Amino acid sequence: MSQTPLRLGMVGGGPGAFIGAVHRTAAALDAQFQLVAGAFSSDAEKSAAMGRELGLDASRAYPDWKALMAGEAALRPEQRIQAVSVVTPNHQHLGPTIAALRAGFPVICDKPLTTSLALAEEIATAVQESGLPFCLTHNYSGYPLIAEAKELVASGAIGQVRKVFVEYLQGWLADPIEREGQKQAVWRTDPTKSGPGGSLGDIATHAFQLLEHVSGDTVARVFGKATTFVEGRSLDDDAMVLLEMAGGANGVLCSSQVCVGKENGLRLRIFGTEGGLEWQQEHPNDLWVHRKGKPSELRRAGNAYLSATSQAAGRIPAGHPEGYLEAFANLYSAFAQAVRGEQGPSFPGILEGLRGMQFVEAVLESSSADSWIPLALP
Repeated sequence: MSQTPLRLGMVGGGPGAFIGAVHRTAAALDAQFQLVAGAFSSDAEKSAAMGRELGLDASRAYPDWKALMAGEAALRPEQRIQAVSVVTPNHQHLGPTIAALRAGFPVICDKPLTTSLALAEEIATAVQESGLPFCLTHNYSGYPLIAEAKELVASGAIGQVRKVFVEYLQGWLADPIEREGQKQAVWRTDPTKSGPGGSLGDIATHAFQLLEHVSGDTVARVFGKATTFVEGRSLDDDAMVLLEMAGGANGVLCSSQVCVGKENGLRLRIFGTEGGLEWQQEHPNDLWVHRKGKPSELRRAGNAYLSATSQAAGRIPAGHPEGYLEAFANLYSAFAQAVRGEQGPSFPGILEGLRGMQFVEAVLESSSADSWIPLALP
């Protein structure tokens, strides 16, 4: 893969924004991108301050995303950005994403895609019309042992999948900290910014994408219950969902942000006719493999016995911790290859974005109607 950095612009990720710093680190880790421009805040002064902090040319720390698109498009091809990273809250994904695509800039966007299926379809139309690469950062699919798990399922190593379980448990919203002004809590619990799903949009979409990604199957129907435990909160902070898979398996998806003591408990389990797999995000270098009539086996990241795809997703020898930022960086590196027109690993894209929005709306509808709701492929 060519090591000439691609010029990157960023929308969002200003002072105090957690995910912006994550994206910048991931983009830089493999030297595939160099951040050269951005509209880091809707406040022009904050955007300029962020640009100074990052060492950018002052003329390329724009006051808003519209100025970013216009300003970069006006530069010579060898100067202007070659891709845009959109790292704003959910309700601000639509405008800059569509504008970037129409201006000829590939887009890598934070998840979930937007705040509704209808708006997601608008983005999908823009992606299709542009013909440009589009990546949605479901970063957990970038872990080396997730690649290993996916290959094991696809190879038939665990037989026909019968049962799937995925949970994503956090405890940070067990109290109404949004009322104290905690920045992340404020927008994530606000339906005008987050969309109609609380835990559903924020973390269940990750769990849903990971389940479909590893199983190689799609969820056909859901029966869900969305709950708001913290009094006065507008969005769900907990959800339980029964799943029926298109391939005949069934399962359960749970998301919660009120499980006291849980930090980032994303856990995936898949069981088939001949074996099973278990993986936890808080121990990402471990994959348990179960086979009928044999001792359970612990596979570890970085070892030569792993698949070539899994080994390619790692950077350091076995026994050295490798995790969240590296998995995120794997998506950026795969996206960079697509921007260059090179053949590289696949990454989550517009289909995953549409599926995520479809899932959120289906679970909310199911919870309200107390019935099964189908999820047809977009």
